[in-house]
Parts: sequence; C-alpha cells; structure tokens
Amino acid sequence: MFEPLLILIAAAFLLAGFVKGVIGLGLPTVSMGLLAVTMPPSHALAIVIVPAIITNIWQTFVGPYLRDIVRRLWPLMAGTVVGIWLNAGMLTGPYARYGTIVLGLLLVIYAIVGLSKLSFTVARRDEKWLGVLVGLVTGVVSAATGVQVLPSMPFMQAIGMEKDELVQALGVFFTVATVALAFNLTAAGLLSASTALPGAVAMAASFAGMFIGQAVRSRMQPEAFRRWFLIAMILLGIYLAASATYDVMRH
Repeated sequence: MFEPLLILIAAAFLLAGFVKGVIGLGLPTVSMGLLAVTMPPSHALAIVIVPAIITNIWQTFVGPYLRDIVRRLWPLMAGTVVGIWLNAGMLTGPYARYGTIVLGLLLVIYAIVGLSKLSFTVARRDEKWLGVLVGLVTGVVSAATGVQVLPSMPFMQAIGMEKDELVQALGVFFTVATVALAFNLTAAGLLSASTALPGAVAMAASFAGMFIGQAVRSRMQPEAFRRWFLIAMILLGIYLAASATYDVMRH
C-alpha cells in the first residue's frame, strides 16, 4: 500500500467523520464518494466497511429508543439484508464497472432530495409491508454502491421518528446493513489482511473527524453546513458519473 494512498484515505475519512460529527450521518456516503475517484467502489467499500460498522454501533447505543426502533424497523432491516444478498455479485461481477456511475447518480439524487426537503408521511398500518419493499430496494442499491441512504432514510423520516430517535435509528439500521455488506465482501475475498492498515488509518481519521465535528457543531449553523455539504455531493456525484461513463464508453 503506497503512502500517498494512505494520505488520501486519511483525508477522506477525516472529512467524512467531520460531516458525521456535525450533522449525524454521511460517513459512508462521503468516504465512498471521495475514494471512488481513485479506486473501484468494491475496493473503497472494503476500506469503508469497518469504520462504518464501529461508528454506527457507537451511534446505536447513544439513546433510549433501541427497543422501539427494532420493533418498528425490523421489516426494513430484514428487507435490506435480503436485497444485499440477492445483489451480492454486483460489486465484483461483470457489471462492477458500472458501480461508480450508479454511485455518482445516487449521490446526486441523495443531495437533491435533501436540498428540496421533500416530506412524506407513512401511516402506522403501512409501515411493515412498505418497510420490506423499501428495504429490498435499499439492499439492492447498497450491494451495488456501498451506500444505504436511499430510499431508507426518507422512509425513516416519513414514519414520524423524532430527531434523537431518528439519529439512533440510523445507527441501528446502518449497522445491520454494513454487517450484511461485510459478509458479501468476505465471500468475494475483498476483506483480507491487505485492508487492515488502510482500515486502521480510516478508523483513526473517522474518530478524529467526528470529534472535531462535534466540537464545532455548537459554534456553527448545522443547517447551513448541511446545505453546502449537499451541494458538494451533487458536484462530486456528477463528476463520478461523468468520468465513469467516459471510461466505459472508451472501453
């Protein structure tokens, strides 16, 4: 592993951890987007997976809502695990080169949805069956890109979770999804001793970024930061999708 790549990994995860520290989410989304500029999504995900699991486990237990979250979100989580399993070969199979295009488009959609502040409402009686469907779609998308924010996050907002409960729910859901992805990566031989050093660098940088982000959160307007962050995600997504499409057309 070349030292410049380790520096890139540290910088990407420092920024991703900072974003998570300020607004409570975004570590896999930001780090996958940045790393995909220089490597295939499958390799990026192999580095992202361990820091994502550990930071999400930490987020899972910060709050008193765990039992209620599991009771309400188990259909969403079950559907996501099944979707990830059904699309297990997408990151490493013959269509893997299209993963960067999908990731770029997903970042753009994610940011546009966030900027538009679209709001939906799901009735309690529809939570379970709709949760399964949303989970299946999320799992299929996640297996191809390593990102689990769409359409799961709008669904969690639509069922009416309060702010603190939603933050904890994101930790629970992302923990389950990233563990399922880890099984995919292990089966494909992408999680190995060679990812240990990059993973350790990513872990240290993530927690450093989260600590800095949490420290400055009280001194800045999170909403303003969130807006510029989403605009940056649109630009990054367009660049990834356009450059990957050019590479596919060349070959």
